[in-house]
Amino acid sequence: MNYTLFHQITFYVMYVALALACFVIVERMIFYGFTLRRARSMEMLLTADGYTPDDVAAQLDDRISVPGETLRKMLNNRSKMRNRNELEDLSEAIYLAMKAKLQHHLWVLDTVVTAAPLLGLLGTILGIIETFQTLAQSGISDPSGVSAGIGTALFATALGIGIALFGLVFFNFFQERVERISEHLKIIILHTGLGIMPDSKEDSHHALTPAPAIA
Repeated sequence: MNYTLFHQITFYVMYVALALACFVIVERMIFYGFTLRRARSMEMLLTADGYTPDDVAAQLDDRISVPGETLRKMLNNRSKMRNRNELEDLSEAIYLAMKAKLQHHLWVLDTVVTAAPLLGLLGTILGIIETFQTLAQSGISDPSGVSAGIGTALFATALGIGIALFGLVFFNFFQERVERISEHLKIIILHTGLGIMPDSKEDSHHALTPAPAIA
């Protein structure tokens, strides 16, 4: 079995994982930065005096954003709401759908963080096996070659742990961004719901019907 080839493949896979993690990090940094700014601005408008959800929706541009989509979904479905329970169900469904969009691609970073140390350990094991094969074939006539082989094997573990730590820092940072944006989305949904809350026909009927006289 060619352990040298497998050892090299392990390094290539870790380099690919690092490149993939960097791509996701850059993409998510841009996405969360833009989304957080839009969420903050929309929340300020909705909580300001004199602004209704329709006024805020009219000021939205054509750029797609999670806060803007949240507001539009609430307003587009307001005609279907007949009571408070339906409005609460709609709000929860929209919130869950938007939070899923916020967490998009984070599974890739989570996988890299989990797999990188294991790949590094695999590379170390393959490297040590390769070194022992060299010892079995040529003996210890060249100690420097043996030391270099063990050093390369240990470098695989160090590389895997380094990739995992790098990805973990950004993964935790993105989780914090998701929670912060989610809080803004809750406020946007709440204020939009207050602006479109339908009157329950059943509640109106009970309010207008006098209570029966007690005999």
